[in-house]
Amino acid sequence: MALLRTGSVCLEALKSRGFNFFTGVADSTISSLIEELYQDPAGYVAAVREDLAVGMAAGAYLAGRWPCVLMQNSGLGYCLNALTSLNLIYRIPSLLIVGYRGYQGNDAPEHLVMGAHCTALLEEVGIPVQVPEPDQLVSAIGWADKVLRDRRIPAAVFIKPGVMEK
Repeated sequence: MALLRTGSVCLEALKSRGFNFFTGVADSTISSLIEELYQDPAGYVAAVREDLAVGMAAGAYLAGRWPCVLMQNSGLGYCLNALTSLNLIYRIPSLLIVGYRGYQGNDAPEHLVMGAHCTALLEEVGIPVQVPEPDQLVSAIGWADKVLRDRRIPAAVFIKPGVMEK
């Protein structure tokens, strides 16, 4: 099962579903995926804030690309307005790959509040969420892709510590 935990397998699963625009703000939980993107022709457009990444992904979608935004869950606070007033209102799909800091109360104190509420926060505004185990990561990407295509809204896959390792 170790291969399912790598950024390269995750990137392969994303690209096989047609994802071809990648942006976001770095997070150590998903660093192996970001490292793979820097080596891949698909590339990675680094953003200074998560709301900017959501906006770039929306523009990429409108230009015919299939976008994926990478971030830490603390960044959901920055981009919640963009997700609700842009993506949800105008039916602009975007896959959110979210590093899940503070999962089950295990992390530095600054991650615990958002860690306790981030999935419920997205679900409350209408963005579906999955938190896969290591052997479910590829199927979670397939689930999210189906949500994006069928409903034309964002979907989030939260990556717990240890799910995506090098």
